[in-house]
Amino acid sequence: MTKRYASTQKDEKVTESGHKVSQDGTQPDPGGKLQDVDEGKVGLGKKVTLLRGISIIIGTIIGAGIFISPKGILKHSGSIGMSLIVWIACGVLSLFGALSYAELGTCIKKSGGHYTYILEAFGPQMAFIRLWADLIAIRPAAMAVISLAFGQYILEPLFMPCVPPPMAVKLATAISITSVMYLNSMSVTWTNRIQIFLTFSKLLVIVIIIVPGMYQLFKGETKNFENAFDLNNVKLSGMPLAFYSGMYAYAGWFYLNFVTEEVDNPERTLPLAICISMGIVTSCYVLTNVAYYTVMSAEELLASEAVAVTFAEKLMGNFSIAVPVFVALSCYGSMNGCLFALSRMFYVASREGHLPEVLSMIHVRRHTPLASVLILYPMTMLQLFVGDIYSLLNFMSFLRWLFIGVVVLGLIYLRYTKPDLPRPFKVPLFIPVVFCFTCFFMVFLSLYSDPFNTGIGFAISLTGIPAYYIFIYFDQRPKWLQRALDSFNRTVQILLVVVPAEQ
Repeated sequence: MTKRYASTQKDEKVTESGHKVSQDGTQPDPGGKLQDVDEGKVGLGKKVTLLRGISIIIGTIIGAGIFISPKGILKHSGSIGMSLIVWIACGVLSLFGALSYAELGTCIKKSGGHYTYILEAFGPQMAFIRLWADLIAIRPAAMAVISLAFGQYILEPLFMPCVPPPMAVKLATAISITSVMYLNSMSVTWTNRIQIFLTFSKLLVIVIIIVPGMYQLFKGETKNFENAFDLNNVKLSGMPLAFYSGMYAYAGWFYLNFVTEEVDNPERTLPLAICISMGIVTSCYVLTNVAYYTVMSAEELLASEAVAVTFAEKLMGNFSIAVPVFVALSCYGSMNGCLFALSRMFYVASREGHLPEVLSMIHVRRHTPLASVLILYPMTMLQLFVGDIYSLLNFMSFLRWLFIGVVVLGLIYLRYTKPDLPRPFKVPLFIPVVFCFTCFFMVFLSLYSDPFNTGIGFAISLTGIPAYYIFIYFDQRPKWLQRALDSFNRTVQILLVVVPAEQ
């Protein structure tokens, strides 16, 4: 995969009609004269504006969690007051991580997120291990889980008061995954427009929860806050788990860095989008929890399986039937934003020679990285119908924070090894240090609390080491393997009508 496999000659490409086209975008006509056939370059344009950047971050962070189960933080923190402090603290820590990524994104102006930054700081082997774990397990499982939540909640109003049949949920989930893949394959512009719409939809339902909750609070419904900081149930041993749940709820602030090359004016847009998004998300999360606690006691919240639905039933009557639909739209927004960002990571990894050449090719008309969008589809569908997705996510949860910690450690490392690297946006050093310590503490916590599952996850990621040496490091591959790779690239390129991006 380190070599470039081209199905066309060095200075020619082939159009859909079968004509050869030179690099300057002309083709010979039957009489031997050149005709212009290319009105614009085939490539990924800078279509991510500030609003679209904000929608990507907010749309991927806010999934089903805030609507379904804030009780994990309440359970481990021990009191209402402490749980609100954890929500705020996790928002601040996530902002620290996001600001660290903003610095990386403005000094390393390449798409790819985690993969690119590890590659720049620590070299190709570490970057490939991260990529390998993402490709074979983490991302397909994460996509399957969030899409399963979509299938569950989009069908719930149709089957009330019964539970939707598991196979119906999986079929609805498969349709949702297919539709997200199709959308991202067809148009970058429409993918972003729908992401903006879905982001506004989930912010609308949060406002629908916050406003009546605040109204009840200002009316004097404060009885649930009277002993908010009762320390009788607070256990220090549970606080790390509360922070772990909180940081998971905020996960997603890094996705704009996956599409840096498509961001318009990244030096300004990237930090601004990150700061605005984290401010909005933290405010929404804290105020939503205040609204929940105004209407429900701690005991009622802990007993609820879907907190937003219970809240709506207590306060809004029949309107509660609409809440599952809003939750489903929220999940769909997370799926769309994640896929848009992740496809760019695979695109960049292919460009670096770590994945097959065809994944860095662009559709000739749609100008989308079609092969990179579709690469997750088979693994996601396989895990949806075959695998134990939730167990796999348990295996991989600590790997997320391990590699994010490594990325931010790379920022600190680059400060000393490349002090002259242009940094249009530079954060105080204590910000990445605090965040890096938080990440590695959560990794240590995972190893301590669940050594078996985290050990399995670690073992799965280590399979990337032999894969790196087999597919990447050794130039002298068996001829049959080289021919198979060449044939694969040519076949997929022809089927998908994709060509290398023009510089």
